[in-house]
Amino acid sequence: MIEILQWSTLAVCVLVAAARVPSALRRENRSLFYLFALIALAILLSIEAPYVAIDSALGGVNAANLILRFVIFAAIFFVGIRITKGFDAPDGYRLITGPVGMAALGLVSVTVVAVFLMMDTAGSSAGMAAVAGKDGRNAVLAEYYGAAGRAYPAYVSLVLLPTMCRACRSSLPALVRLAALLLAIGSVAVGLTLLFPLIPREIGSVQFVVNYTAVLCFVVGLALIWVARVRYGGKVSPRQTSTEK
Repeated sequence: MIEILQWSTLAVCVLVAAARVPSALRRENRSLFYLFALIALAILLSIEAPYVAIDSALGGVNAANLILRFVIFAAIFFVGIRITKGFDAPDGYRLITGPVGMAALGLVSVTVVAVFLMMDTAGSSAGMAAVAGKDGRNAVLAEYYGAAGRAYPAYVSLVLLPTMCRACRSSLPALVRLAALLLAIGSVAVGLTLLFPLIPREIGSVQFVVNYTAVLCFVVGLALIWVARVRYGGKVSPRQTSTEK
């Protein structure tokens, strides 16, 4: 069941990224293609078989997991920029790109690298499950590593949530409001990842459901905004809507 969810999510991400290729080749909004490609890469590195193959080529010390963390950081950073700009949310934009946001990104990045270097990371394992199971010290460090890796995406997602809620209640086109609803659900799902340490091991599969719900909501939500821009001639932001009235 989990593998079906993983591969299905990867397929959706690849299809959406592929749909952006013609526009990217025409140099039209190429950043959106790169964003979808980053998300697809993150999903690929989350799946056991490709993860082990890639990490083995990198030395078998779970360097692929460290790469995955920074791919996720980059993806959520650019998602935040696109959403706050697209929905005319300057406060949210400043919280992501300003001193507070940059400090959060820098602190989390340093923590992730530091904890990674403190662990015995030998032995490729998606999610670093084998690393955590080596001994008590590694298990504790793996918990800290995971928590640090979830902190920055949760920060950005919680910054985006008020903007998405406002968009859902706005007079924007229905397609855009649906996109905002999906992005809001994705933001809540990412925020819920902070509670992962409280989930009993017996129902640990809930973590996969939350993670991939977040990814699908973000990817489909962004894709709907793109479709809406094509359909409505780019007039999908709150500022544009108010100007038309």
